[in-house]
Amino acid sequence: MYVNCEKDKRVVVTLDAGGTNFVFSAVQGNREIITPIVKPSFANDQERCLNGIVKGFEEVFSLVPQQVSAISFAFPGPADYDKGIIGDLPNFKAFNGDVILGPLLEDHFDVPVFINNDGNLFALGEALTGFMPDINDKLKKCGSNKQYNNLIGLTIGTGFGCGIVIGDILLKGDNSCGGEIHNTLNKNRPDWNAEKSVSSRAIQRIYAQYASLELSAAPMPKDIYDIAKGLKAGDEYAALQAFTDFGEALGSSVCNVLTIVDGLVVIGGGLAGAWDLFAPHMFREVNNKYLSVADGPVNRLSMKVFNLEDPFDLNDFCTGAMKEKQVPNSNRKITYDAFARTGIGRSKNETSRSISLGAYAYALVRLGF
Repeated sequence: MYVNCEKDKRVVVTLDAGGTNFVFSAVQGNREIITPIVKPSFANDQERCLNGIVKGFEEVFSLVPQQVSAISFAFPGPADYDKGIIGDLPNFKAFNGDVILGPLLEDHFDVPVFINNDGNLFALGEALTGFMPDINDKLKKCGSNKQYNNLIGLTIGTGFGCGIVIGDILLKGDNSCGGEIHNTLNKNRPDWNAEKSVSSRAIQRIYAQYASLELSAAPMPKDIYDIAKGLKAGDEYAALQAFTDFGEALGSSVCNVLTIVDGLVVIGGGLAGAWDLFAPHMFREVNNKYLSVADGPVNRLSMKVFNLEDPFDLNDFCTGAMKEKQVPNSNRKITYDAFARTGIGRSKNETSRSISLGAYAYALVRLGF
């Protein structure tokens, strides 16, 4: 379905639509050909938000020296993406009441408009041009014949997003709900969904709880990170606990997805920068065990999960367990990797860049090669 887009000459204008900012860009041949343009999103004001989207795209069109083939961009769900209708968004009040965004832009710019979930396009960008090809290249250099074809892309920030690429297929789902990880079970509070413990707001809430503060008085997540690292004054214990709880909840949701989709996991988004604080707790949860009355503790997952940001883990992951076995009653031998494993790592790209590259590839497929 998806092919290498590096030599394609068509230009696609893109947008990463976040609750705070809009990031507009233009992509040709898998390269951003302008400096991304950042505009406030006005997430609670529909008129200003829609006007900002149109004006942002107009500015990009004015900077591109050739004809634009399509507009393709990411939006947080829920939505009917094929029809370009954005539904009620919990973190984006400007779109309450169903907004016919795709056709509005098609009428204004007279080009095809493709919209998809931001988690979906992040995962697609990382599968085609980011994390997955990088890991597969490392495996080849180690002499391994193992290659990964499936990827789970997670975005952690204002919300908790997910996209899934299986082979060369982006999982959209029949209701544009292909990777709704935010609604997986919350390990810390089973009466909440996962996003309540895996988001910027969750970091602030836990900090406020342990520091005996009103939630409105909690610092921003970046400040809480700096407090945990001893770089700012504040309640260091509360800050560390905030990232502990966050990591455990994230790890539990990762396990839930890995039981269904056997592939690599890449994490992006604003909170990914706090990897050093939450990742140890995430991996402890991922490699946790279930209790069995008859057999004692059993692994929660059917494969071992490696921290691909750790050089020693990465080496063991790449080395694997190569074996050669002879086929019974035959002179033929089979070489294979007997070590069932996967890994979790952090995106090396800006999240908005991976989303733009995913939006570009998605548009080219919809346009037809």
